[in-house]
Amino acid sequence: MQEPASIKGGAERVLYVLATLARLERPAAIGELIEHTGLAQSTLYRQLSLLKRWGFVIDDQNEYSPGPMCVPLACGFDQSSFLVRESHDRLGEIARASGESIGLLIAVKNQVVCLDMIESTHPLRCSFAKGRSLPLAKGASAKTLLAFMNAARRTGVLERLSAERLLDENQRTGLDRQLAEIRLQGYATSDSEVDAGIWGVSAPVFQRPGGSAAAVITLMAPSSRVDGRAQLFIDMTVRGASHISARLQSL
Repeated sequence: MQEPASIKGGAERVLYVLATLARLERPAAIGELIEHTGLAQSTLYRQLSLLKRWGFVIDDQNEYSPGPMCVPLACGFDQSSFLVRESHDRLGEIARASGESIGLLIAVKNQVVCLDMIESTHPLRCSFAKGRSLPLAKGASAKTLLAFMNAARRTGVLERLSAERLLDENQRTGLDRQLAEIRLQGYATSDSEVDAGIWGVSAPVFQRPGGSAAAVITLMAPSSRVDGRAQLFIDMTVRGASHISARLQSL
């Protein structure tokens, strides 16, 4: 296949490569992408490098697929997302009742991606911007997503995190124990794991009974405002996630 004549300039080539990956709907090696795009190997590598740098493409064992930044793009980055649309009002209720920030987050490959965030009105508040992504390794959100993930997928994520040296052997063993505990109690908390001085509680949202978590909701607050209120925040978050799950499963 030759590069289409309509493709003019680097910007269009970048979009063309991204559109090709989207149409394939599966990871693709460089040889297959050359075949589908008609681009020279050196040109294709340049476009993929740029897309990887911006989070629109990930490279997993020399196979390329859409990256975490494609999620907010695909979801319209606002209310057009099904999960966002069905969760947003409840998130707002929890934010008002708690006075703290709360977000809706999902797992994409080995990243946590924020789909929606309602911030506290306090001058000192926590924020996790929509579209932001972090490694699926630390914090209440990441651990809850991992705990309520399909076992085979969870193993794959943990192996990638280990390969990228985001988890060492001792951390992996300790994390396995934590995930088992999170599954039993139904939520996770963390304090200063991702950002110093930030406490969080996360609970899973299920689109199908007995399935993997489709997302998590996470309440975040400065650790200094949590004293004596941790259980209240936990209860709010767990009830909120249960309400959203029931809503999704009724549709």
